[in-house]
Amino acid sequence: MEYPFRWILAFLCAHQCVALSYNSVVSGYQIGVGRADCTGPPVEIAFMGYAQLSQKGEGIHLRQFSRAFIVDDGQKRVVFVSVDAGMIGNAVKRAVLQRLTKDFGSIYNHKNVLISGTHTHSSPGGFLTHLLYDLPCLGFIKETFNALVVGIAKSISRAHKSMTNGRLFISETEILDVNINRSPSAYLNNPDEERNQYKYDVDKTLTQIRFVASNGKVMGAINWYPVHPTSMNNTNRLISSDNMGYAAILLEQEYNHGSQIGQGDFVAAFAASNLGDVSPNIMGPKCQYTGEPCDVLTSSCPANAGHCFASGPGTNIFESTKIIGERIYKGASRLLRQQSGQEIVGEVSYIHQFVNMTEVKLKYINPKTKAVEEVQGCFPAMGYSFAAGTTDGPGAFDFHQGTTTDNPLWNIVRDFIAEPTKGDVECHSPKPILLATGRAKFPYDWQPKVVATQLLKIGDTILVAAPGEFTTMSGRRLRNAVRNAALQAHEKDIKVIICGLSNMYTSYVATPEEYAIQRYEGASTVYGPYTLPIYMDQFSKLCQAMYNDEEVDPGPEPPHLEDKNLLTLQTGVLYDGHPYGHDFGTLKVQPKAHYVPGQTVRVVFIAANPRNNLMHEDTFLRVEKRDEARSVWTTIATDANWETLFRWTRVSMILGFSDVEILWEIPADTPAGMYRISHSGFYQYIFGGKFPYNGTSQVFVVDR
Repeated sequence: MEYPFRWILAFLCAHQCVALSYNSVVSGYQIGVGRADCTGPPVEIAFMGYAQLSQKGEGIHLRQFSRAFIVDDGQKRVVFVSVDAGMIGNAVKRAVLQRLTKDFGSIYNHKNVLISGTHTHSSPGGFLTHLLYDLPCLGFIKETFNALVVGIAKSISRAHKSMTNGRLFISETEILDVNINRSPSAYLNNPDEERNQYKYDVDKTLTQIRFVASNGKVMGAINWYPVHPTSMNNTNRLISSDNMGYAAILLEQEYNHGSQIGQGDFVAAFAASNLGDVSPNIMGPKCQYTGEPCDVLTSSCPANAGHCFASGPGTNIFESTKIIGERIYKGASRLLRQQSGQEIVGEVSYIHQFVNMTEVKLKYINPKTKAVEEVQGCFPAMGYSFAAGTTDGPGAFDFHQGTTTDNPLWNIVRDFIAEPTKGDVECHSPKPILLATGRAKFPYDWQPKVVATQLLKIGDTILVAAPGEFTTMSGRRLRNAVRNAALQAHEKDIKVIICGLSNMYTSYVATPEEYAIQRYEGASTVYGPYTLPIYMDQFSKLCQAMYNDEEVDPGPEPPHLEDKNLLTLQTGVLYDGHPYGHDFGTLKVQPKAHYVPGQTVRVVFIAANPRNNLMHEDTFLRVEKRDEARSVWTTIATDANWETLFRWTRVSMILGFSDVEILWEIPADTPAGMYRISHSGFYQYIFGGKFPYNGTSQVFVVDR
């Protein structure tokens, strides 16, 4: 998550389904998969990720979906959910479980449900309840929160209802030309002997668990790959699930041939892993105006050279997203078709514990001196380099990464918000504290002190619910720690998968060595330099307790901030209007009479605010083809398709006038025929009530 700093000042001033040839053998598992639309408000709400107030939604590029997977061995059940969202908050998970309890009782709970965000930076924010994370989105946004809660709960419910006898298989493949390390100077500070164990400075392995019903039909697949979904940079204003979301769409389209996006029985998730320092912008960082390389340590450029930006392999952000998404998809598709890997067999189990990171102390062996030291977690704080942002999304006010000294002027601003104690400063060293978020209480907590730690075990595979963005080496160390703990507990090797941005969000986790360099990731490691060792110790203890069937104390439950009067500066929709004599849905710009594949159709409708109804499991637009044999119109694309764009514009704030622009880039394989484009929505009546409307363009012809 890339934060600039300007918002702080603003706050202070105010194919068909392919059945692979697996033997039809019933395993000991019951498995289920489900998917649901969880798209947030597509307009007027700031996106979560780059933390720029100016980056507010203007429409839809790709819809958001929640994808759920259930495994049950007859004794215990676990649920993994991947959501096209920036991350997941504890309040979201709690609300999801409350909804599930009404339908299924106590089957689903904090212990056995793991919810992970893909970390797309192009989805609406305002759902985490902690002020630091919601403020750049003008506070808590109930519409975003509810969309996520309802969609996630629905995907789990659908997975529950789809459960059948089946088998699980795990396999891996290497995918290159997709990711790079965006903080190589910090990575290089890790010990030489450790780095020499690995071929790359980022992980390039895609791990896949496929779900196969007893009749041999593939029900779904979870794919973990570490890369930031930041191919769509901070200039984007359209909701998008980015590269990982597009990969999911492609794999689902392959196995749900003939179904609209978001429909069909096959469910594919592309989930987050240890992506903290991993960028999809593989062309690397360059100075904005000169194209020269940026400074390696600070990611800064000379005067008048502009910001340090990294770019993807395409000519624009859409093309880059498509290229990266396709490369990831092809690796996953290849694994499915190879029928390779190992079958997962064995018991299902789970364990969960809340931990107050500020109260944890442990013995730590200093890798340089080899001395045993007692270290502890710090009160949350963000460093100066946090305000610099990253090469995926630079910050403001001339902050630079790699900053290890403070500034008296900025310290005055910091202390006005909340002053760190001497102990805080010492605990976080060498991080210079820019925001003492653990001390800030107005109007409520800025960052969490209590975090959720959780493991799910399926046979000899363990899913680690990582409550933040672990860097490449942090993820490697955590995997090894859990693996070693399991070896000690039952003397058998296991597979460990890091599930990033799970259950709640606590920013980044860098290694102590990376922390010392104070790049963005280190400055955003909020519990101090020993955050990673604390997590390694905690997850190791949980692993051993799980294998030994030991009950653990649930730990201190995080505060229910969602029950407070959460700050929101985002206004609702008051009313919608339309020009006299022209109703909602009237065409302002009609399509041309003829097109050929490769051209783009553009239409404009008189419209209302899309926030009036988010059209879940539906669409704001339809591209329809005339079926002459049956004399009907058939939908061939919606606002969830890659080739469509839905963009809303406020024409008059006072009169409530709006326009909707719809673009359809005609795919190369589009058959010749007659087509039309329609738009549906709801308008807010000035005296109350919301009412549906729709409009349809004139017919146009696509010629081959």
